[in-house]
Amino acid sequence: MSNQFQLLSERRFRPFFLTQFLGAFNDNLFKNALVVLLTFQSAQWTTMAPEILANLAAGIFILPFFLFSATAGQLADKYDKARLARLVKVLEMAIMGVAFAGFALHSLAALLFALFLLGLHSTLFGPVKYAILPQHLREDELIGGNALIEAGTFVAILVGTLAGGLLAGAGLDPSWIAFAGFGVALAGYLFSRGIPEAPAPVPDLVVNPNPLTETWRNIGFARKNRTVFLSILGISWFWLYGALFLAQFPAYAKVVLGGGESAVTLLLATFTVGIGIGSLLCERMSAKYVELGLVPFGSIGLTLFGLDLALASASFVHPEGQTPVLTLLAMPQVWRILGDLMLLGVFGGFFIVPLYALVQLRSEPEHRARIIASNNILNALFMVVGALGAAALLSAGLGIPALFAVAAICNAAIALYIYGLVPEFLLRFVAWLLIHTFYRVEKRGVEHIPHEGAALIVCNHVSFVDPVILMAISPRPIRFVMDHRIFRTPIISFVFRHSRAIPIAPAKEDPAMMEKAFDEVAKALDAGELVGIFPEGRITDNGELYPFRPGVARILERNPVPVVPLALQGLWGSFFSRKDGPAMSKPFRRGLLSRIAVAGGTSIAPAEATPERLQDIVGELRGAWK
Repeated sequence: MSNQFQLLSERRFRPFFLTQFLGAFNDNLFKNALVVLLTFQSAQWTTMAPEILANLAAGIFILPFFLFSATAGQLADKYDKARLARLVKVLEMAIMGVAFAGFALHSLAALLFALFLLGLHSTLFGPVKYAILPQHLREDELIGGNALIEAGTFVAILVGTLAGGLLAGAGLDPSWIAFAGFGVALAGYLFSRGIPEAPAPVPDLVVNPNPLTETWRNIGFARKNRTVFLSILGISWFWLYGALFLAQFPAYAKVVLGGGESAVTLLLATFTVGIGIGSLLCERMSAKYVELGLVPFGSIGLTLFGLDLALASASFVHPEGQTPVLTLLAMPQVWRILGDLMLLGVFGGFFIVPLYALVQLRSEPEHRARIIASNNILNALFMVVGALGAAALLSAGLGIPALFAVAAICNAAIALYIYGLVPEFLLRFVAWLLIHTFYRVEKRGVEHIPHEGAALIVCNHVSFVDPVILMAISPRPIRFVMDHRIFRTPIISFVFRHSRAIPIAPAKEDPAMMEKAFDEVAKALDAGELVGIFPEGRITDNGELYPFRPGVARILERNPVPVVPLALQGLWGSFFSRKDGPAMSKPFRRGLLSRIAVAGGTSIAPAEATPERLQDIVGELRGAWK
């Protein structure tokens, strides 16, 4: 695949993409049509106030996520996901029949029950939606596939919301809303029939019907992998953050901008387009692999542009009366606000897409759907808490711009807390930033680095940033063994310390440090971690490989683990290499964004991984390109 859009031409992706797109579209079509109908024609249906009805509808739609997500995760692990997708579409058509009965009988209870069932439809489809992608896509397609799913979902939300509002306000018989929903559900079912089989990972799973105990159990599966669990918390925080902004758009358009319904549509469309752009850019910015460095980058943008939106909104003065949208667009301050919203969406895409891909990639296959179900539960919980918190702050007299500022500051605090717990996110960001400032990295054979279990990574040593480059291309953290002087190199020492690199000294210089280093390597490998070494024991000063030292054999004698050979290409002559004298003494020696590569080979059994053989393999991988 040269780009993510080619997935849309593949049977293993296109039918599923269209199925989920139409499902999200239908949810929002019916939900918004019902809210608009009850808002402007509430007297015909009930004596409750419209604002109470709107909040009641939102609560009813989200309730099934709490009640049935645990069951949905079990079903997606027990049965073929393609078959489940088709059954969910059949349920969706039946739900539209309930909605038609509600409109025909003029029954608010039946309509709210249909809305509850639509929430159940989304709950059942959620684990299928994300757990099926790793079964049909390769690792280097996961980012692109998730990007298309996220972009498609937000576009479906936007278009469905607009279509629902138009249907409700068109003056037609309300039954047309149910007819339209049935047509969309039928189209989704027809597309779902093209989804390839996705066999169940645990077909003998016994379904636990108790949602409370199963929810706690699913969260326990997620917590087994700390990075996965904190990624889920990050995803849930994003949904809280985004939902908080989206929920304020109607009041923001009226109170802050002085606009009407068209201004609300403009705000929603701008934010949605931003999410789509950010999601689709992820594949290009991560070179098709899961790049955790984009997550801190996304959180920085979410904070900065959230704060700027608050500042721009606080200083905005709108004309008297309701301002037409074209008049608003003629005002420079409005373009700043729209720019902030657009960039909030873009950086939101950078934040969310790698996290979803990481959860899919690092979750155990037999528990993946249930882990995603726990993610859906936490998403719903976070959104409810966010809505209640926003309502409390607004009731206490806080203005909408100030609410945006509070949310942005909380985003920064939570991001720093998560990155403190899991330095991998921040380290990958630093590595990603350094590499993409100085180099364009080509990857070949890096898929041989295992996603789980202990392994020893060996590589040639060309420059001071070799560990940073390997960190940036590895799907997992690598603990590097490095000369204690390089470990203390200014600026990049921050990366080495927080990546838990292992400093070592020659036996003649500090035998105690050397023994301590070998002990630490053994502990890391016993714990199932990746350990990286540069067997030459020094950075080359002539561009050629120095003989590999026997330290490799000593490590493998104590911990016989697979050895993955890598070779760096193109770094000789860069700013960080020792060509023509000391490193880092001649800025811009090769200019910015020069091309380099990392080439990997298949893993070598420990019994065969002698220093001499490893040197031959690394030399072959490197070739003539130094």
